[in-house]
Amino acid sequence: MRRGGGLPLGVLLALVAVATALGVALRVGERGAAAPPVAAGLSVVAALGGLTDPGFARATAPRPFAFPADHGPHPAFRTEWWYWTGNLTGRGEGAGRRFGFQLTFFRTAVAATPPPRASAWATRDVYLAHFALTDVGGRRFHAAERWSRAALGLAGARAAPFRVWLASWAAAATGPGGWPLRLEAAAGDAGIALALSPAKPPVLQGERGLSRKGPAPGQASYYYSLTRMPVAGTVRLASATIPVEGLAWMDREWSTSALGSEQVGWDWFALQLDDGRELMLYRLRRRDGSVDPASAGTLVARDGAARSLAAGDADVEVLARWTSPRDGTRYPARWRLGVPSAGLALTVTPWLPDQEVQLGVRYWEGAVRVEGSAGDRPVSGAGYVELVGYATPADEAVRQ
Repeated sequence: MRRGGGLPLGVLLALVAVATALGVALRVGERGAAAPPVAAGLSVVAALGGLTDPGFARATAPRPFAFPADHGPHPAFRTEWWYWTGNLTGRGEGAGRRFGFQLTFFRTAVAATPPPRASAWATRDVYLAHFALTDVGGRRFHAAERWSRAALGLAGARAAPFRVWLASWAAAATGPGGWPLRLEAAAGDAGIALALSPAKPPVLQGERGLSRKGPAPGQASYYYSLTRMPVAGTVRLASATIPVEGLAWMDREWSTSALGSEQVGWDWFALQLDDGRELMLYRLRRRDGSVDPASAGTLVARDGAARSLAAGDADVEVLARWTSPRDGTRYPARWRLGVPSAGLALTVTPWLPDQEVQLGVRYWEGAVRVEGSAGDRPVSGAGYVELVGYATPADEAVRQ
């Protein structure tokens, strides 16, 4: 739901919120045995392909990063997001149970300057949040969204002490130096209460934090990640509260950017390996089916040192596909990933085939497991994959 390595799917829902959210809106979905009807009707490509207000700042050159300030908001830019995903295992009576989670907050400015009205409801910013929980053993996928204007304390973000929130969903610093970070979200029968602390320093993606998406000036984001964050807390399912532990990943981006005219979607991989390394790859897909040369990635070593990967440095092969029971949309469902220069040969498989998020926008984002080799040694791991642009046929009509 991100990205394309920095392309905000949340812009769509944020614009809807401007027109509809007098307060906080909530939508909840659950995936089990039955397939609900398709409800999403918004086009990510059409929304990200338009012109932008020239009053916004743009990501055009590398800049210094400062923490914790850059964890906070960047109002000069049109869009930004705070993105957490992770894989969890149960403890105690829930030992052996597996879960994946996603919690995301987006801020989108609908104008470069604040509104002139004096109303307490007036704001130029709209917030969107997505929460999803994958119950691997129960074979259920829960997803929900909230959106609200940034007024009257309904939603917002600050750097010190760090907090981003939308109604009761929040990510907030709870200790000295901003850590641990507490994530809280609940909707319907699913909820999380998790504490995260980084095991490695922030990774500046791209060129010292400037992640380019194309050749045009400003077609880029400022982008950093916390690629290995130990997690402890609880997962709630109906009346059961399950202690859990695991690893999380945080992506943080801000930009005033748009998809290029030939870019129709992206595949994003964030993998945490048991040898202490992490691999991020995003593949921007073009209208003709080719991989955009702006596609990129990063390989993070055990000590936190990061090496940038260009589009040709990694191989991605689709091994299987899954068909959505909602309308027949076909998504990649298993992959072979290779980074020859690092000796990595990996197979990536979803824990559940159906982790399709069906809210204001449809996309697939879910927990995956990893098996393979690193040179002559076996390696395994877990992570998250995001697939955007497969379920938006209206984009083609809009853009032609």
